[in-house]
Amino acid sequence: MSLLTHLLACLFGMGSWVSINGLWVELPLIVPQIPEGWYLPSYLSVLIQMANVGPLFVTLMHRFRPGALNETAVIYVIIALGTAASFLLGFFWKETVEVAGASRSVALLVLTFFLAAVDCTSSVTFLPFMSRLKPQYLTTYYIGEGVSGLLPALVALIQGVGVVHCVSGTQNLTNSSVPAELVAQYQPANFSAEVFFFFLSAMMLVCLGAFLLLNYHPAVLREAPNSSRYTNGVKEQKSRKRSEQKAMMGTYLPSNQSKRSSFGTGRYTWLQVIYIFVILAWTNALTNVVLPSVQSYSCLPYGNNAYHLSATMAAVSNPLACFIALFLPIRSLLLMGVLTVVGSGVGAFIMAMAVLSPCPLLVNDASGVVVIVLAWIVFVLTLSYVKVIIGVILRDEGHSALVWCGAVVQLGSLLGAVTMFPLVSVFAFFSSGDPCNTKCP
Repeated sequence: MSLLTHLLACLFGMGSWVSINGLWVELPLIVPQIPEGWYLPSYLSVLIQMANVGPLFVTLMHRFRPGALNETAVIYVIIALGTAASFLLGFFWKETVEVAGASRSVALLVLTFFLAAVDCTSSVTFLPFMSRLKPQYLTTYYIGEGVSGLLPALVALIQGVGVVHCVSGTQNLTNSSVPAELVAQYQPANFSAEVFFFFLSAMMLVCLGAFLLLNYHPAVLREAPNSSRYTNGVKEQKSRKRSEQKAMMGTYLPSNQSKRSSFGTGRYTWLQVIYIFVILAWTNALTNVVLPSVQSYSCLPYGNNAYHLSATMAAVSNPLACFIALFLPIRSLLLMGVLTVVGSGVGAFIMAMAVLSPCPLLVNDASGVVVIVLAWIVFVLTLSYVKVIIGVILRDEGHSALVWCGAVVQLGSLLGAVTMFPLVSVFAFFSSGDPCNTKCP
């Protein structure tokens, strides 16, 4: 295996969700400066789901017109669009326009929609593209996808996003100074949101460079299972339809084993295929939307350090799980189910703490911080490993299987958003409390 190809696959995967992940971690700095305020996360959730029109179009094209869509060209377009949108955000994110008599951050919302379209569409284009390389590089790609959440989080920590100090306030009543409640005072960032958006744009440029090298570098072309198919545009165009309809090179059934279904190589029955895709949708719903939407409610009652530590360690756990899968790619469907149950159980505990906010269990005990941070680590670690193993399994089933893998990932995220949006934003089912004055028994 080529170390260069591993590095390029990682950098390519890093561009998949770095823009939207970066936007989420920057919210504490953006929200106080725009008219939408803390309604912005709700708007972002809706915009991200609207952007699923991109993966829907790609999936339908693969289903009804296999081979007609130039996958490489689509990837070039979406990476370029993501780079441009991130760059423009650095200039226009604070600009407002009067809409129906109220100020609205139209530029921020429109550019966010384009970023969401880029990242959502990457799920059904980047993964199938990786089928051109050996299976080991798909796991490296998932490491890069994990880094797309870790890197913005680390930069935001350096930036000092969301750091709050509790200071004493005073009330002047009849010429006397009476001590008042503590007041949450947010500390200024070490560098502006504009710099952060330019950083995201630079990350997309790195992804574009990695993709170029994955297509044209000789060392990478030698790693392809059938390199001659991708060194000539005419050959690629002629064989594109065939590659979408057949399984990957090197995947085969033993001579004494008959096909168990028409899916991919026929290695799995339709019941097993449904089982795999249901777990894929479930794990992505939990890790991409359901639990992240209540992370602040589950962690902030234990303090700001607990929140930042859990967010950072969760971001580290994702690529760590991918790294483990690189050396231990256990493709057991039973293990997949067990890990899903364990991760879901820990996720249920985190959700319970969010429901109990602002006074969850052990809120006044130092052990509470340890428990909630460990819960987030175990939750992300187990379910991220499950997602990688499913990707590895589907990679062996062919190009089309990876297309459907990306589509189911987005479907799971959509179902999670539809479930959580009304609970969080409409019915206000969760309560955050005051970071400085909430008293719990």
